Amino acid sequence: MTRVGRVENRISKVEGFRVRIKHLDGLDVRSDRAGMPPWPYDRAAKDAWTVADWRRERFARVYPGFEVDVLDRRRQPVAGQTRLGSVRTDYLNHRG
Repeated sequence: MTRVGRVENRISKVEGFRVRIKHLDGLDVRSDRAGMPPWPYDRAAKDAWTVADWRRERFARVYPGFEVDVLDRRRQPVAGQTRLGSVRTDYLNHRG
């Protein structure tokens, strides 16, 4: 089993955006918490998916009992209706 911080890093590398894993009550899960399954995906979800689609189709299936925020480049949560392509573009356009 994997630590939360490692899961968050793996999601970032595969999906192209940062996330923050949270308890159902909204509190952040400590990055050193162990016992999480590893992120099973090797390819990013489609750009046309919304953040809500990604949460439901990927995150919730692997990590039931947890919530997740998809973060913009300023580490602020992104709205559920935002397309993943827009989130990724935000990161790509502001590297430096």
